[in-house]
Amino acid sequence: MPAISRTKQTPVRRGMSRTKMYAMRAMAETQGLLKGKTQMVRGRMPETLVRAAKKNTGIESDTELIRLALETLANQNNYGAWLISQRGAIPPEIDLEY
Repeated sequence: MPAISRTKQTPVRRGMSRTKMYAMRAMAETQGLLKGKTQMVRGRMPETLVRAAKKNTGIESDTELIRLALETLANQNNYGAWLISQRGAIPPEIDLEY
């Protein structure tokens, strides 16, 4: 009986994509959610949860991680409609030359 050959599979990237992180920030800015006075937000979280979230997002700062979480929660019901509205729209600052 021939041996079964195993091929390496490309690992699946887990976590939030940079595109979605950008979208959450852009949506929050558009809605005016990032304007005005800042507020201190504190909380105690399990280290494993924080470590996993940082790994999945590539964010190193606790403040930026919390900000992304809040932007995501504030926009979770709007993301699909926003994404569809962006179809065919390429921001002018994107360099299409390679």
